[in-house]
Amino acid sequence: MNKFKTNIINIYGERGKNWLKELPDFIASLAKKYGLSELSPVPHLSYNYVLSGFQNDTPIVLKLGLDVACLKQEAIALKVFAGFGAVKILAEEDGVLILERVLPGDSLESYFPLKDDEAIRIAASVMKHLHQAPVLVTGTFPHIRDWLEVLDKEYDIPINYLQKARHLRDQLLQTTEKEVLLHGDLHHDNILKNGDEWVIIDPKGVIGDPAYETAAFIRNPMPGLLLSAEAVSIIKNRITTFAKLLDLPENRILDWCFVQAVLAWVWALEDKCDTGYWKQITEIFDKIKRA
Repeated sequence: MNKFKTNIINIYGERGKNWLKELPDFIASLAKKYGLSELSPVPHLSYNYVLSGFQNDTPIVLKLGLDVACLKQEAIALKVFAGFGAVKILAEEDGVLILERVLPGDSLESYFPLKDDEAIRIAASVMKHLHQAPVLVTGTFPHIRDWLEVLDKEYDIPINYLQKARHLRDQLLQTTEKEVLLHGDLHHDNILKNGDEWVIIDPKGVIGDPAYETAAFIRNPMPGLLLSAEAVSIIKNRITTFAKLLDLPENRILDWCFVQAVLAWVWALEDKCDTGYWKQITEIFDKIKRA
């Protein structure tokens, strides 16, 4: 909770402080309006306030955020991904989503590190299913090139990393042969067990290269992965296995891993968050590339 509050205040300042102060009353009003009960915050809050509970007898998740546009985009993505392995939306309004709560709801983080190979296979299967969703008309979703434009600015990041990320970005975008609707942040905690199936939550909704999708999974869970003495070998195995399962070039996956690590480093700087993890993971991908 402290990390969540810090993130909100760092990003939104006084507006964030007021939102946090008014949050209990806002939740109470939503509970009355939608018939919600037994609401309890989920662990590991980051940028949105997420609670589990019930709508009458139906298990639900209530998601609240100050970034109204981002939650609207998530809602659109979930609707497009409906039938392709995504959770269902039950209700929505500005800054609010009510979603089905999947059960048992365990994430793929529970597979790390002892069942990592099985987790890779599950994630690859989820990606294949997800990427069959239709790509809507231009303008509905951003393209990954839009996200990556930020790399052209100057940041307190070693210049060689920024230059390499820019070069690889341009090369990857120019050589993309197929574009699909991507989740955009498909790490372990965004893939949950729903009965005998696995479903996704929290999609960003962005158009681009299918190989781009693998990178978020490959660098997670953090900090657990970075604390492992086997981090480099785990990452190499993930890259190799995803390449085989998804019929993608290993080098392309690795290049996207590096670009995304630098991009995440930039975003952390912009949000005034800790950048230590991103520095470490960028160094690891750079080391693998130079090996």
